[in-house]
Amino acid sequence: MKPVAIFRHSPTEGPGYFAIFLERHGIPWRLVAVDAGEPVPECTGDFAGLCFMGGPMSVNDPLPWIEPVCALIRNAVADAIPVIGHCLGGQLMSKALGGRVTRNPVKEIGWGMVHGEDSAVARHWLGPYAGAGATVFQWHGETFSIPAGATRLFANGHCANQMFALGPHLGMQCHVEMTPEMIATWCGQWSDEAAAVADQPSVQAPSAMVAQIAERLPVMRELSDLLYSVWIQGLAR
Repeated sequence: MKPVAIFRHSPTEGPGYFAIFLERHGIPWRLVAVDAGEPVPECTGDFAGLCFMGGPMSVNDPLPWIEPVCALIRNAVADAIPVIGHCLGGQLMSKALGGRVTRNPVKEIGWGMVHGEDSAVARHWLGPYAGAGATVFQWHGETFSIPAGATRLFANGHCANQMFALGPHLGMQCHVEMTPEMIATWCGQWSDEAAAVADQPSVQAPSAMVAQIAERLPVMRELSDLLYSVWIQGLAR
């Protein structure tokens, strides 16, 4: 089987639980370290699927790899190669598919809840979470619009567009790939960002994020397993 290409845009925003899930299901993967200067492949033919991770930059920044990544996403959609995006990755998908990425009304940082839509597409992807709440992890200040033809899956009161699906492709604003190590690293690396907006109800203190790992991460893993299980069904074999 061809590998899933996992694009890393920042050293501390790696594959996390997504890679663990792939390995448990015998699916090979290959890291494309964009943050280390690795070039973006020009074609999708070598991969079963494409995964895009998060990053502190904006898709609207004048970075040399943004447009090649967007072109690759468009090619993958045209070739029916499944694409999945986490946070920045979901924003890249929206931008590539004609959507817009803009500043969210508030920053979302830490553990939070999202509410599932109850459409046929949502039921396919979300199962028991369609029309119900789910636990996710957040760290973002921007948001994407839903691309034409795509369906919103999750929303909440702080950010209307938390997740969308377009055929076999899944774009997420939230982070469902988190591991305890990633959460601890981010809380140390970006504690000043959280402190600067600590008065917002959409923001948790780093100490609270870490303290709730044992309680909330296993709950989110159930959602991660469901979403990833649906996504891998479309992989090119």
